[in-house]
Amino acid sequence: MKYELAQSLNGHDRKQIYLIAKKEGRFAYLVNGTTHTCANPKKKNEKHYQVIKNIPEHIWMRLEEQKPLTDDTVRWAVREYERSINK
Repeated sequence: MKYELAQSLNGHDRKQIYLIAKKEGRFAYLVNGTTHTCANPKKKNEKHYQVIKNIPEHIWMRLEEQKPLTDDTVRWAVREYERSINK
């Protein structure tokens, strides 16, 4: 599976970064490892989030080698992406 990161566009979690755990039709199940864990993902309409295109390669490599995906890995990926955009 090719993992994708997304940014929330609407709601109280606006601008929050998530990892897309699963897509079903026009909805996606988003996780961030803290408030929305792999066991309890957030269901969000595709109109209310934007897929992030430019993700550093080292984040993808770490996500791909982690099977199954854990909350620790998701937290690391979200934090690492936020650090990369705030440089």
